[in-house]
Amino acid sequence: MELSETAKALLTGNSAIRKSFEEGAEMAKKIGAENVFDFSLGNPCARAPSKVKESIIRLVNECDGQYLHGYMKNAGYDEVREAVAESLNRRYGMRYDAKNIVMTSGAAGGLNCIFRAFLNPGEEVVCFAPFFGEYKNYASSAGGRLVAVPPDTNTFQPNLDLLDSYISEKTKIILLNNPNNPTGVIYSSEIFKKLQGKINEAQKRIGHEICVVSDEPYRELAYDGNTVPYVPLYIKNCIVVYSFSKSLSLPGERIGYIAVPPETPLEVISALIAVMRVGYVNAPSLFQLVVKDCLEEKADLEFYDVNRRCLYEGLTRLGFTCLKPQGAFYLFLKSPVSDEADFVAEGKKHNILMIPGSAFGCSGYVRLAYCIPQDKIKRSLDAFAELAKKYF
Repeated sequence: MELSETAKALLTGNSAIRKSFEEGAEMAKKIGAENVFDFSLGNPCARAPSKVKESIIRLVNECDGQYLHGYMKNAGYDEVREAVAESLNRRYGMRYDAKNIVMTSGAAGGLNCIFRAFLNPGEEVVCFAPFFGEYKNYASSAGGRLVAVPPDTNTFQPNLDLLDSYISEKTKIILLNNPNNPTGVIYSSEIFKKLQGKINEAQKRIGHEICVVSDEPYRELAYDGNTVPYVPLYIKNCIVVYSFSKSLSLPGERIGYIAVPPETPLEVISALIAVMRVGYVNAPSLFQLVVKDCLEEKADLEFYDVNRRCLYEGLTRLGFTCLKPQGAFYLFLKSPVSDEADFVAEGKKHNILMIPGSAFGCSGYVRLAYCIPQDKIKRSLDAFAELAKKYF
């Protein structure tokens, strides 16, 4: 059987994160899961809020089976979309209506819908390094190409000084991720104000509009009193992509939404729904209704904060240089050697699994996902201490 060129490209760009996660599963079979310090995958181990379980039980007991598990409008249940719109309006002063919300199969499903709806072959999505590596695959599977602006390793805010040289006539989308995976940095409102000015200038130069897409699965995870700016308040033509995978600890349920600007033409919304049907008919029915009940629920921020502080303080005491996360549940650690792949390989000798920064377009660093059991964070510091002996 002959694979398509698209499939071959996706195989070539297979996720380093997933590969490491699977490697960790194999290590666990050999030496026991308790002895593997797997920081590879952003797979939250914090329990879902109790209201999630309560909602599931209530819905199963009270709702008609066809309603609960059947088809609905491709964009999702009307009452769910209305509830999401009302929640965003109340929290951020927006003017969304139900028609501006499309329920999706997670943030990945939402991003793929947007890319397929907007990209013609050869058109480009501009993002800021470091970035979530799967963005490349999402763009290429839609016929487009991801273009990454090099990182500002002093602040890890978007490198706006270099942006102009990466925007061309082929640029269709600018993609943001806030709080950022892999750094845990929260992009500031000042950055977004400056970005809008850059976009205004670029649009005049290239002769067409640029759509901004803000990928926000970690919006509810912010520490030390930090707040996450709501990008549409600062950026025109901004589509928000959200997932409940992290805020409600539901990564395997694949539930999220797209929020398009209130002034978006109906044709654009219809196109998003039309391309969605190519991949899946609708977002999971049961969990659409569950998240409607749980829109005011919060992630277990204290759980992640304890892990964050323990890991950051422990690693810096050992001599490692780390970026202190402001949000999400990732820590970006500077490799003590120029080739971080060597550092990652050395870590495996101590049963530590880390993801090289090159997977995120930022070599010289590694990412640690600290959404793992707290006792394992503490025990991992002994393994890191052994690893540190090689470098310090």
